[in-house]
Amino acid sequence: SFAFQILSNEEKRANFDRYGDAGESQGFAQQHHRQFHRFHDGFYFDESFFHFPFNSERRDTSDEKYLLHFSHYINEIVPDSFKKPYLIKITSDWCFSCIHIEPVWKEVAQELEALGAGIGVVHAGYERRLAHHLGAHSTPTLLGLINGKITFFHNAVVRENLRQFVENLLPGNLVEKITDKNYIHFLSDWKKDNKPHVLLFDHMPVVPLLYKLTAFAYRDYLSFGYVYVGLRGTEELSSQYNINVYTPTMMIFKEHIDRPADVVQAREMKKQLIDDFLSQNKFLMVARLTNQRLFQELCPVKKSHRQRKHCVVLLTGEGEKFAEAYEAFLTFAVANTKDTLRFVHIYSDRQPEFAEALLMDEEKYRGRSAVVILERRNNAGKIAYKALEEAWQGSKEDNFILLDLLDQLRTDPGLLSWETVVADLNDELAPMFLVRWFYSTLDYISDCWDSLFHSNWREMMPLLSLLFSALFILFGTVIVQAFSDSSDTRDSPPSGKEETAAKMEKNDASFSKESNSRIPKKGFVEVTELTDINYTSNLVRLRPGHMNVVLILSNSTKTPLLQKFALEVYTFTGSSSLHFSFLSLDKHREWLEYLLEFAQDAAPIPNQYDKHFLERDYTGYVLALNGHKKYFCLFKPHRSGDEGGTLGLCEDYDALQHTEARGKPSCSPGSRSIKNKLHKLSFWMERLLEGSLQRFYIPSWPALD
Repeated sequence: SFAFQILSNEEKRANFDRYGDAGESQGFAQQHHRQFHRFHDGFYFDESFFHFPFNSERRDTSDEKYLLHFSHYINEIVPDSFKKPYLIKITSDWCFSCIHIEPVWKEVAQELEALGAGIGVVHAGYERRLAHHLGAHSTPTLLGLINGKITFFHNAVVRENLRQFVENLLPGNLVEKITDKNYIHFLSDWKKDNKPHVLLFDHMPVVPLLYKLTAFAYRDYLSFGYVYVGLRGTEELSSQYNINVYTPTMMIFKEHIDRPADVVQAREMKKQLIDDFLSQNKFLMVARLTNQRLFQELCPVKKSHRQRKHCVVLLTGEGEKFAEAYEAFLTFAVANTKDTLRFVHIYSDRQPEFAEALLMDEEKYRGRSAVVILERRNNAGKIAYKALEEAWQGSKEDNFILLDLLDQLRTDPGLLSWETVVADLNDELAPMFLVRWFYSTLDYISDCWDSLFHSNWREMMPLLSLLFSALFILFGTVIVQAFSDSSDTRDSPPSGKEETAAKMEKNDASFSKESNSRIPKKGFVEVTELTDINYTSNLVRLRPGHMNVVLILSNSTKTPLLQKFALEVYTFTGSSSLHFSFLSLDKHREWLEYLLEFAQDAAPIPNQYDKHFLERDYTGYVLALNGHKKYFCLFKPHRSGDEGGTLGLCEDYDALQHTEARGKPSCSPGSRSIKNKLHKLSFWMERLLEGSLQRFYIPSWPALD
């Protein structure tokens, strides 16, 4: 039948679904459908005239897998930019330039993704918040993201420029050029760096971008060198390790520099091959525990009996005195390497708390090496362990004793009969504070210089407005001060008795006024600390219509801020729908910074994910939290000059009593500046009750750990 013919033929069935005809007479229908495309009601235009795929049915879907959303960008892309650079395109509909660069973008995106770079696409029409956050005011815009820092692309959109742009995002010292003169020094640095060293032998004169991206991803674990085998001065190096100059070769060296620990050769080095090779060789045979992160990776907490891993730790010292014991331990580790065992060592004088917790400062271990077998039980520092009865000297007897203990451990996990709690390890390789401050300053200056020459006027207007406003205020203050000084000199000064009487009268009046307006007549303000215990009842499950007003403070500012806070909010304590709390910044900074992400202005992200970034001072911030509707209002501290006078800044009850007793204010300058942060909080509270404050909504309340 006719129906069976249509259903049995895929092409006829598709034509019937689209045009209502099986195909023999749909020519006019297809032509009519292709020539005219409906746009809203009663309006048609010939789309073939433009030859641009604005229609969503014809839009290229190659960018869909790269599309970014704001939360995805903040929570995943920015942290991942510390492992690989990202090339991001901001595009939109009805953008002729976006279509013009599409072929080049598609080619470069596929090429860079295969090498290990990240690719992202932001549709400005659907993700305006993210586009504004990135500082993109026009489309198309291309930018790079690395270490949480944004850099804009300003050159012609061609393949070579985009590749060079991504390569320039990477630090310049990732890969060291290696020759016959410096290879021994490079490989010998394993002890100082506490890392394996990787050498890539290739016939390319410049370091391949794939190798640079790999070095950036593994820079915390490995040191990288590159040998150009076609260069004079590398013959000894190639001969030493028997290198085939026609095939790219990657070697990894650990404690022994005379022979590689592992080798891989391939005519085409692919990213997956390199990742598999390096991920299996991230650590030395007997790595030194230099920080807590390394301790957690090498000695992970057991998750099940099958995933049980034990660490054999050599507690030793530095210098020739301990060299023999270390070499014997290294030889033992190489001969007894297993998946369930990790051999590490630690310098007792650099990690004294760790050594004392395990050896309990026993006399027989002083000035000597010791071996401890341990297993981490939880992330809080609890471990089970057993130490060798005698100090480790590396003798055959010591080897037999340790080997026997490890054999028993396979069948009897209860052999580790001692338990203790160890503190986090010191970070031995962390740079000094001045060095971190210096590099942070250089990054800030570089950002300002780049934005000065490449930012458009729309981006520069807020800065220029702020600058001119500051100059206007400064100039106006000078003029007013000059006129007030001249008028004061023309007025005759009053006599001494009259001046004293006037001052006393003024002080009495101001004291009486401040006392009446600020000191609570009766009762008190109940302010409780917001902790993980009462967090659910005081916020997450707060009754509808109720709000919790939370003051942010630190241990050093707790007393003055609480006193000022109580005075400012006392007049609002009559409302049963308001609750008052305070949050310790020293304990819960991460929780606060997560909330403030939803209230920050649209601007490029600062380098806030760098562990060395200087922490901001949030003391004096006040948050009004609506637990039921999941939004909050924000009060930022008042940072202008001393507007309220001395008594206006020392408004707590004790200070006023002291003033009354001695006739002069008694607050310190530090207390003044701290209390002045909450200046005008009462006006903010009035606006809060009026409902005129801006609200910042969040998807859910984060956990308060």
